Amino acid sequence: MDRIAEIKARVAETGRMLLEKKLVARTWGNISERIDSDTFAISPSGLDYLHTEPEDVAIVKLADMTWEGRRKPSSEKGIHAAAYRTFPDVNFVIHTHQNFASALGLGGFIQDRMTAEQKERLGNVYTAGYGLPGTKKLAGNVTAAYELGAKVVFMEHHGVVICGKSRDDAFEMANLLEEACKAQIVGMDVNEPASVQLARLGIPLPAQLDDMAQMIGKKIPVVENDPAKIAAKLKKINTVIVKGVGIQIACEDPDDRDALELLAEKAATAFLHTRQLGIKARLSGFDAWLMRTVYKLKYSKQKKG
Repeated sequence: MDRIAEIKARVAETGRMLLEKKLVARTWGNISERIDSDTFAISPSGLDYLHTEPEDVAIVKLADMTWEGRRKPSSEKGIHAAAYRTFPDVNFVIHTHQNFASALGLGGFIQDRMTAEQKERLGNVYTAGYGLPGTKKLAGNVTAAYELGAKVVFMEHHGVVICGKSRDDAFEMANLLEEACKAQIVGMDVNEPASVQLARLGIPLPAQLDDMAQMIGKKIPVVENDPAKIAAKLKKINTVIVKGVGIQIACEDPDDRDALELLAEKAATAFLHTRQLGIKARLSGFDAWLMRTVYKLKYSKQKKG
């Protein structure tokens, strides 16, 4: 196997690793590896990691962002390209939607509360201002953080991008970041599902994170713990909060069900954290509607190619 084939195989394999470690759900996030000073390999747009083969991985040129391959590269290719242009020692980039880091990306992360090991390995962690997924605005905001020296960047309402020397390095950084963020979560008991804690409060869950907006909508409503009422509400929306119980989901596809459970739990974590801090982090109604519409019309139909 030649070097490019090995890199494409590693990118494809890494997607499954992200799912196994619950750093992403369904098709969210993306992965790339530097090939040389001119090109990098990146995961395809919208394809489920479980169905991604090495042949699906695209090759992108840093100079002009043209690409080759049988599938379109991730819409976040600009974020990856900027990392390789900015950091000569970066050879692997992962964009995750990990639980606690997504919550801290909305506010409250304190650099000085990291351990010595976390500080040494992660460096300064910056937050990039919000931009819709795949847009030049988001790529520009992340690039600005890179230019300040950050190899770990929170993307507000979106997730995290992590720039490592290798795949192992990037995964180690992702795990260290999650530990650091978990230690800084407020407003909830991290040893109990956030969805259960939210259900006890009986509060509807607004979309603060774009993956929830895409797959669920602008809000997860609360319903009384009555089978008839739950069934009626689940005919209108795929996820509800059952008061005093937890999250309930209506979905036939087991992969989608797993993704919805992860997204709802992450959204509940983020909401409880920002609620305690008094941070208003709700996505605008228009942005939530736009992402839900694009997901239904496009990405929900692409996961298996």
